[in-house]
Amino acid sequence: MAKTPAKKAPAARKSTAKNTASKAARKYSPAASAQVAEDLHEMHEGKLHIGTSDKLVTNPKQAIAIGLAQARRAGKKVPPNPNDPKQ
Repeated sequence: MAKTPAKKAPAARKSTAKNTASKAARKYSPAASAQVAEDLHEMHEGKLHIGTSDKLVTNPKQAIAIGLAQARRAGKKVPPNPNDPKQ
């Protein structure tokens, strides 16, 4: 019986200044991410409403937008809305 050669482990990646710099700066704060996750969870439970109306959110993208808007209002680190005409 012929033995198959052992597989070599993949070579470790070298970290460059560009890679470490991009990982260091976060676009969204962990608190903002938690807000979006909470709103997505509410949407899946059927409890997330559009504004003050009785209409329920059915689209995950809509739930994310609501979570980001709430995080912006709370002063958390979130990039500005690209579609906001007030900028």
